[in-house]
Amino acid sequence: MTATAAPATTLRPRTTTATDSARVRWGRRFQHGGWFVAPFFVLYGLFVVVPVVRGLYLSLTDANISGDHTTFVGLANYREALSDDLVWSSLWHSAKFTLWVVPMIVVAALLMALIAHHTVHFKWLWRLCFFAPFLLPSAVVGNLWWWLFQPTNGMVNHVLGLQTPWLAQKSTAMLAVVIATLWWTVGFSFLLYLAALQNIPQHLYEAAELDGAGPFQRLIHITVPNLRNITGLVLALQILASLQVFDQAVVMYQFGPGPEESTRTFVQYTLEQGFTSYRVGYASAISFILFLIIATVALGRMWLLRRREEDAR
Repeated sequence: MTATAAPATTLRPRTTTATDSARVRWGRRFQHGGWFVAPFFVLYGLFVVVPVVRGLYLSLTDANISGDHTTFVGLANYREALSDDLVWSSLWHSAKFTLWVVPMIVVAALLMALIAHHTVHFKWLWRLCFFAPFLLPSAVVGNLWWWLFQPTNGMVNHVLGLQTPWLAQKSTAMLAVVIATLWWTVGFSFLLYLAALQNIPQHLYEAAELDGAGPFQRLIHITVPNLRNITGLVLALQILASLQVFDQAVVMYQFGPGPEESTRTFVQYTLEQGFTSYRVGYASAISFILFLIIATVALGRMWLLRRREEDAR
């Protein structure tokens, strides 16, 4: 009886899926660039992620500044914060400051960029003068404007011919902080606008001029539309920065809340609770409320930008 040989098993090559290709592609990318970005992720985890997680834990406790006898209290700090009148008043002061200073910075930065861009002579001097204040420390800016706003020998009243106690009355206290902040921080937005202006194709202006468009028409129909994206960026950055206003207001009012507490901002009240009242847990809860507000603004900006890109396709 002759034995019949078993048929040989045919080995089919494994089919490469899209997931496998993506895994190989990302593996190669990490192999080439992963070690370069690894130090950043390590530092980011140590100095951002870990403090955020630690702060979230403290916001759920009654921790004090000494760190002794910490008890888990759940959401009690958040409930107290939502019923705290000083939380809402300080939040309103930060919001009012933001509503005042952000439009001023956008308009002033655009005008300054237009001047520096179209000036024929001494362009470097205009750019230096407009950007230089941004390089000053906040303590220098606060003390400088504290002296400028003095009612008797201050330069502001001397130039305007007034005797207004800018820093001593409620009606002008926040306005003084807004003016100082505008002078100090507008240089950064000016630089962004100046870079964007230099990227607008010159042939657009030449074609519009040949068609008889004047300077104002070229500004409205060419410059402003081409600066739409950078304006959105400036708005987002300034809103996020203005909601965290602290340094200049505290220095200008000698580490106090201003007349009738009119300049106590949200960040200042948070630090008062943490380092004056020693309520670290409550201060952490307040800070996370501000974090949620800022995150909402940032995510809203990203959503609007994505919608705009989808509509442009």
